[in-house]
Amino acid sequence: MTLPRPVTLPRPHRFDLLLGSLGLACGLLLWSFGLYTTGGRLLDQQWAPLIPLAATAGAEVVRRTLPRTALAVATAAVVADQFTNGNLVTILMFTDVVYAAVVYGNPASARRIPYSTGLVTVAVTVGFLVWWQNAIALVVGVLTGMVSFMPALTGAAVRNHREAAEAARLRAEQTALLAEMDRTQAVVAERARMARELHDMVANHLSAIAIHSTAALSLDDPGTTRQALTVIRENSVAGLAEMRRLIGLLRESGADTEPAAAPTLAGLDALVDQARTNARPSGLVLVLEDNRESAAGLPAPVELAAYRIVQESLTNALKHAAPGEVRVVLAREPDALAVEVTSPFGERPGPTAPGSGAGLVGMRERTALLGGAFEAGAVTDGGGRRLWRVRAELPVDASDEERT
Repeated sequence: MTLPRPVTLPRPHRFDLLLGSLGLACGLLLWSFGLYTTGGRLLDQQWAPLIPLAATAGAEVVRRTLPRTALAVATAAVVADQFTNGNLVTILMFTDVVYAAVVYGNPASARRIPYSTGLVTVAVTVGFLVWWQNAIALVVGVLTGMVSFMPALTGAAVRNHREAAEAARLRAEQTALLAEMDRTQAVVAERARMARELHDMVANHLSAIAIHSTAALSLDDPGTTRQALTVIRENSVAGLAEMRRLIGLLRESGADTEPAAAPTLAGLDALVDQARTNARPSGLVLVLEDNRESAAGLPAPVELAAYRIVQESLTNALKHAAPGEVRVVLAREPDALAVEVTSPFGERPGPTAPGSGAGLVGMRERTALLGGAFEAGAVTDGGGRRLWRVRAELPVDASDEERT
């Protein structure tokens, strides 16, 4: 059997407890000197004003923790006070309870209380005008409005200001959060771009160095060793130059420093010639077939992506392709630039270089950033030979989709 949990009342706020105690003390001080608001009422006993005073002081104590209960108690107390000789502190504490009920109450109460007190003020004014039919009724109506309607309006203004300030604070926090998310995404995107650039620039040279160094170590031929060391030196120098260029891009440029030029398809012949030199000992023959009618009219991001795709495809062929022909084909389609690289697929003799698969990921990401299509895999040509084909279609109107 489960016992019911004991009901626990919320703990009063320290300021409200002080306010209620101070109000009760001031009311008792006025009562001790016989300072009443009126006289000759229905309950004219000396002790009668103390009951509404104590009830209103108790409502003050819970004005923040139980605003609706406090308002109900204070309203009953101020009405009862009108049947006694009255105490000014009771009325003053009632105005504060009305104000607190609007500020600290739930949204529904905060909307209803100003309208309710306004209607009460109008009803009291009209009722006394009909009953007394003189100007004193207007004075009573004004006093009623000052005691009930004005505190409610003041509380509504304060609550609206607090809610507007809180909404502004939340908007500022959300803006800061979105800015931080954008900054984080920008950092991640920049790191991915830097990783692609580093891989594409250096992997080709390091692959050639690895293959030729392995050949030099495995073949006891001075001529072959000298040729391999020559290729290793050329690729080392070229790789260091590419690394310096990338580091220069990452450094903060001065006012008089020109930006480093990104590689374009104009340098594709030199790239293929260098790869041809590196691939000759592996039995690879590189062929460049440029079917574009004109080399102009391509956006810079498209040219950079096409250059890097060809560079990485040649690097993969140098690492893994069997002896045979490696063909690079460029074709200008109506709305895209087609880049296709094919190489013999199969086991290759001699030294090889390990691969991590990051090259294919980088090529796919470059193509996706431009909104193009990318595919890579083994195919069979018309003669039954198995080839490894990399094909990318890069839209020529995607110049604004990637900033590299």
